[in-house]
Amino acid sequence: MSDAKLPNIVLIVADNLGWGEPGCYGGGALRGAPTPRIDRLAAEGLLLQNFNVESDCVPTRSALMTGRHPIRTGCLQSVPPGLPQGLTRKEVTLAQLLAGRGYATAHYGKWHLGDVPGRFPSDRGFGEWYGIPRTTDETQFTSSLGFDPSVVDLPYVMEGRAGEPSRNVELYDLDARRRIDEALVDRALDFMRRNQASGQPFFLYLPLVHLHFPTLPHRDFAGRTGNGDFADSMVELDHRVGQVVDEVDRLGLAEDTLVVFCSDNGPEFRAPYRGTAGPWRGTYHTAMEGSLRVPFIARWPGHIAPGRVSNEIVHVTDLFTTLARLAGAALPQDRPIDGVDQLDFLLGSRERSAREGFLFYIKNDLRAVKWRDWKLHFFWEPEVNEGKGRLESPYLFNITRDPKEETDVLVFNTWVMGPVLRMVQAFNASCAQWPNTPPGARDD
Repeated sequence: MSDAKLPNIVLIVADNLGWGEPGCYGGGALRGAPTPRIDRLAAEGLLLQNFNVESDCVPTRSALMTGRHPIRTGCLQSVPPGLPQGLTRKEVTLAQLLAGRGYATAHYGKWHLGDVPGRFPSDRGFGEWYGIPRTTDETQFTSSLGFDPSVVDLPYVMEGRAGEPSRNVELYDLDARRRIDEALVDRALDFMRRNQASGQPFFLYLPLVHLHFPTLPHRDFAGRTGNGDFADSMVELDHRVGQVVDEVDRLGLAEDTLVVFCSDNGPEFRAPYRGTAGPWRGTYHTAMEGSLRVPFIARWPGHIAPGRVSNEIVHVTDLFTTLARLAGAALPQDRPIDGVDQLDFLLGSRERSAREGFLFYIKNDLRAVKWRDWKLHFFWEPEVNEGKGRLESPYLFNITRDPKEETDVLVFNTWVMGPVLRMVQAFNASCAQWPNTPPGARDD
């Protein structure tokens, strides 16, 4: 696209939101938490039933920001504060690509890709940021029995601007946990107003905190549903999404702005915060469909037809490649990019997805490969910490006929091994040619 027609991009990412939570995915009121704003967003655009992510927070955010599977970048899992983590400086982020095309870029929310100078969002292509460098588990630290602040880095909400050091704003405790999504959205709205006034195209990355545990609603939403903190938090999440979309419309930017709403991984597995993936089995930290598939909605009036629903396979790495093309940004040529360009598919000029499948790693282990209607599992762990480990003979499921992955049909469909193992072979050859970054690698 020409510079004069560069669209704004608003990317809202929920945290630990399962496929089955929003009303438009079969949840909503059935879960005690109506989601009218998310449902309306889906009605106004494209809803994907087969949008796939990585195993949990860090790997998915890495894949989104780089277009590369986390096995390549070393961003395999969450690690405690004070230990090396996040993307190395040699990785090229989506924000860097868009900033290079003249976009104003902002990150408000959960980063989880680096918590030291040089790796904060404002060091990696974002003009400004506000939020948390790691995760929300840490809000429980200071109120935990026996907590010793002398042996751990205290969690803080932070902020920063490009070219300046990032700084601590306030302690990220349970009270701040309740307030943070409100603060993130307030800053997001201000960012859009400022750039609408200046006429500069903008990329707003808004990785919200809901529904990550401890799943605690803002005081204004506590008790709203009568169904507990989780349902109240879902209603708040719905409201926050509505606030952003309403501001896009109020500013007269609807036809100039692609709005994407999705989740970083499947639902939480811990009680009392366990969520649901609807018809799919499993939670994040597994290779089940309930881990891979999450909500995805895209709205762009005049460009994406309303009310469209698709079960075509799309992967989170594809966002990097697709949004780069939308902005006219060139992809890095000195490394493999796993994301494929899905812009024609999103806009409806192509009916089918540009990909047929993908590999799914958890940490260093290739757990499964998804291809067309098939899923081949090399490990078996349907519930977290309740697995058989590596399988001598893989399990094969047809996930259209068997969505809960209950009946292994490999013996009747061994032909599927051919195309799947060719995908594995090609990926391994790529990793041999361009060696993976080890976890915890430091910047050169």
